[in-house]
Amino acid sequence: MKNNPKNTLQKIVIASLLAALVCVATMLIKIPSPLKGYLNLGDCVVLLAGWTLSPLYAFLAAGIGSALADIFSGYLLYAPATFIIKGLMAVIAFYTFKFATRKLSDLASRIIGGGIAESFMVLGYFTFEGALYGFIPSIVNIPANAVQGVAGLILGILLIKVFKKAKISF
Repeated sequence: MKNNPKNTLQKIVIASLLAALVCVATMLIKIPSPLKGYLNLGDCVVLLAGWTLSPLYAFLAAGIGSALADIFSGYLLYAPATFIIKGLMAVIAFYTFKFATRKLSDLASRIIGGGIAESFMVLGYFTFEGALYGFIPSIVNIPANAVQGVAGLILGILLIKVFKKAKISF
């Protein structure tokens, strides 16, 4: 069953749909941040991908969708870093959720996993922007990225609750 082409095709289609949703959610509302970046709602779908897909498909959905949003929005310089940061966010959300559910409730596991993933995002962009603009100027984006992370976590938890209530699973 593992190598069933139908299952593989279904996973590719779902990952592609989530990549498109990440891209749209990222581009839907863009609030400029101090160092040429922008705040967006894409993180909630990045976390959703991490919580619902396998690590590889989650990485690709989150990374490709987020990088495409950067490219389409004129932030080409950020696209490679975004691909890696958002892709790894989804993988971190997957593994921390999987590990935490052994001892904690579903909600607590999602909060912890999403919080760690969002913290990684803040650190990832700080490191990337620090290499570009210097680490002292890059500090100015930490609060904006943290706000985006908190919003993404809250909305991601709401989204997963909607998916569970509607009995949508992948």
